[in-house]
Amino acid sequence: MGLGQNLPMTEVQQPQPVTPELRAWIVEQAKAGAQPEAVIASMVASGWREDVAMAALEDTLRGFLDERAKAAQLPPAVPVPDPLPGQGGIPTTIRLPDREVRIVLAMRDPRVVVFGGLLSHEECDELIALAAKRLTRSETVQTDTGASEVNSARTSQGMFFDRGENELCSRIEARIAALIGWPVERGEGIQVLRYRPGAEYKPHYDYFDPAQPGTPTILKRGGQRVATVVMYLNDPEVGGGTTFPDVQLEVAPVKGNAVFFSYERAHPSSRTLHGGAPVVAGEKWVATKWLREGVFR
Repeated sequence: MGLGQNLPMTEVQQPQPVTPELRAWIVEQAKAGAQPEAVIASMVASGWREDVAMAALEDTLRGFLDERAKAAQLPPAVPVPDPLPGQGGIPTTIRLPDREVRIVLAMRDPRVVVFGGLLSHEECDELIALAAKRLTRSETVQTDTGASEVNSARTSQGMFFDRGENELCSRIEARIAALIGWPVERGEGIQVLRYRPGAEYKPHYDYFDPAQPGTPTILKRGGQRVATVVMYLNDPEVGGGTTFPDVQLEVAPVKGNAVFFSYERAHPSSRTLHGGAPVVAGEKWVATKWLREGVFR
């Protein structure tokens, strides 16, 4: 079936209610693998206003995906932060109270956004200097027990700042909150990691596995993780990119830049499998900020 076939027609100047027939057509296109941009273009060509088409597509597909998720017995979707919540074009720059941040790359599924210049070079250097004296071998959270321990998949050194521990952390946390529309109190403290040549973090998910017995204990501190911001504090000579194997994406670790990604379901269907590629030459410093569903304590 062609993309425009059986699409309910309408007149741009008339009221345009989203009918059951239109929703059924949108679902049919989704099942056939049509891209959202092509669906919207077909609707506009048939007389639908672009704003109505976008809203109908988003609302219908969310309901369709929720039904599929229920049938597959996936964890429920939860609200997540989004630095680009609008359905219009992507801005080149986001103006925050204390800084302008560039949009380098944006993906919808999974939601991945690369920011240029989230941190100044001076802020990067200061964060490294503050963290350097407190580094220890990095640990991971074990969701079978809720405890943390050294894991061979993570060959780096790291440390955590408490949220708001110093003026620099408070400034960065407020900037991230303004950028992604998520309250400061729903964020964990900033973690700083140092990767030397050969060090890596093998592909993993940042959410806590609901099937593990230790997860309920972890979630008491603020609910599930729903998004991640990885900030690059220096320029490695070679290697050290952030990889997303499910979508064949690798983000270069450029000083001052950051990558954001969210995951509305604690499930591999989020397609947020990611890792830190091995550092081939030089070293890599990153700062990571995890965001939670609720207030993190």
